Amino acid sequence: MEMETIPNGSSPTSTASSTAVTPTAVTPTAGISPNAPSSKLNQLSESLKLEHQFLRVPFEHYKKTIRSNHRIVEKEVSAVISGVSDAAAAADSVMSRDDAVNRLNSLVSRLQGLKRKLEEGSRTENLQAQRCRARLDHLESADPENLSDWNDTRLKRILVDYMLRMSYYDTAMKLAESSNIQDLVDVDVFHEAKKVIDALQNKEVTPALAWCADNKSRLKKSKSKFEFQLRLQEFIELVRAENMMRAITYARKYLAPWGSTHMKELQRVLATLAFKSNTECATYKALFEPKQWNYLIDQFKQEFCKLYGMTLEPLLNIYLQAGLSALKTPFCYEDDCTKEDPLSQESFRKLATPLPYSKQHHSKLVCYITKELMDTENPPLVLPNGYVYSTKALEEMAKRNDGRITCPRTGFTCNYTQLVKAYIS
Repeated sequence: MEMETIPNGSSPTSTASSTAVTPTAVTPTAGISPNAPSSKLNQLSESLKLEHQFLRVPFEHYKKTIRSNHRIVEKEVSAVISGVSDAAAAADSVMSRDDAVNRLNSLVSRLQGLKRKLEEGSRTENLQAQRCRARLDHLESADPENLSDWNDTRLKRILVDYMLRMSYYDTAMKLAESSNIQDLVDVDVFHEAKKVIDALQNKEVTPALAWCADNKSRLKKSKSKFEFQLRLQEFIELVRAENMMRAITYARKYLAPWGSTHMKELQRVLATLAFKSNTECATYKALFEPKQWNYLIDQFKQEFCKLYGMTLEPLLNIYLQAGLSALKTPFCYEDDCTKEDPLSQESFRKLATPLPYSKQHHSKLVCYITKELMDTENPPLVLPNGYVYSTKALEEMAKRNDGRITCPRTGFTCNYTQLVKAYIS
């Protein structure tokens, strides 16, 4: 998925509890049989090297849950302590019995609310920890003996990842449930992103700003400008509605703090107060175009993937490109490219466009009939009409047709025995 730079801003570039499961704790080769063939061991080892995102995403989600619960507990405990201090101060003065009981009941109610939040937070953390453990167990279960089943599960994971990125949430959920891989896919993480994307598509920035507030420290560390770009867009919408006084008040409150680092972009956007939304000046007209919301959606996807350690491209595209890079040759883009070549299809050609051509040291001939490689064991034979087929294919055709062979592409017919004699002579 290609990401574009937003015109009104540049592209972007806690402590867990003791029960946290770190990605570095995995030992993928622990369950591998020492007697397994070396080729299968190598294949499995290379496969496991690509599973960084598989562990990183739930771990980052787990850490985020811990930080969020920690902030809630700190806030509630601080409020309770403040209430106790107020009650103690009031007790030194003259206080009626009813006032004292009411104050104590209020503190008890607040403590009960804190207990419920602690229990709920603990359940959420345990679910996240179980998900991390399930993924570690899945990687440790990989073995050359069951590699086919393990790869089948991985394919389903990759398909679910693709569906979630393409917004096919219901289909992704059904595939995950039918395959019993709910703990191995990131449906809940992408549902979090869906809320923000849906809001931006409806030209609402409030959920996106709330997401920025929840991840403020991480976004600040990565020097993200996403929140600034959201603020600029909200200002633009006020100008579009010709609510100038409110736009000025908004700029003073939310845009002024960014002036020291983003003055150029800020000046450009503030100038829309004078040019307004019906301007024909290209520099400012672009800020009012609807595609600005598409830029924000793309920018959010970038920030979201960076936050959770995901690849910007769907895993399915990455795996397909890895295979297409070995198949791509100039001939693949010719009109007479064989239909058996994946690159004869437009969708695969588009996916392979940024890839380099495969470096082929030696030419390989593949029989049009059997799709098998022609080599010294199965040499090629040239028919009198110039078409080349493998010896194995022509022998089988001759057996079925009393020694006659027919070119499948032109209908040319000849005798196989005479053809072989011509070669010998």
